[in-house]
Amino acid sequence: MIHIGPQDFVFILTGSGVSAESGIPTFRGAGGLWRNYRIEEVASPHAWARDPRLVWDFYSMRRSVAASAKPNRAHLALADLEGRLADRLFLCTQNVDNLHEQAGSRHVVHMHGELFKSRCDSCQRPPFADDSGYEAPVQIPRCECGGRIRPHMCWFGEVPYDLDRIFAELNRCTVFAAVGTSGVVEPAASFVAHVRGRARTYSVGPEKPANALSFDECIQGTAVEVLPNLFSVAI
Repeated sequence: MIHIGPQDFVFILTGSGVSAESGIPTFRGAGGLWRNYRIEEVASPHAWARDPRLVWDFYSMRRSVAASAKPNRAHLALADLEGRLADRLFLCTQNVDNLHEQAGSRHVVHMHGELFKSRCDSCQRPPFADDSGYEAPVQIPRCECGGRIRPHMCWFGEVPYDLDRIFAELNRCTVFAAVGTSGVVEPAASFVAHVRGRARTYSVGPEKPANALSFDECIQGTAVEVLPNLFSVAI
């Protein structure tokens, strides 16, 4: 059990292992393939420039899958923790679904983007809520400026969102926990090294992550099994 005192600030990083338990595929297994395409081939600026139709087919499929998913006990446990800690909890996710929000978490930072938002590929208009499917033969939507509407995602080769805020929270946290992460994908994989020596660090997952040696403790078990009873909060 992780004990949270009244002076503690908690940083939680969640990864695909949390959403996988709600039935959302990670696309990392089975060679990371979709329709015999490597995921990098449909989730990159190069892919968008080469074949935006294919990219939207992929993300329309992901929207359809995610739309039927429901939060699991891990999502609910983190929403409950936010209710107890308020702004002393910072929840950062590598996941692009909205299951944390469905569970009741109100302040989630999606460093890799949000599946149910879109934005223009040409102008600076802000991202907007969008749950539409644009699979062929539906036309790719256009912005008022004439640009094409793309998924609001951080693709391979792009910079994750909100890094300034994320590192500010890493710098103030006293407890860091990575849940359901592989410890491979950067820059998230290096977050634990950034706080090591200043914060207590924990990993939660059925297997040890690639960066396991950077953690004070690796707690083995699925997020659904571990998170509901992981935190003890002292008011």
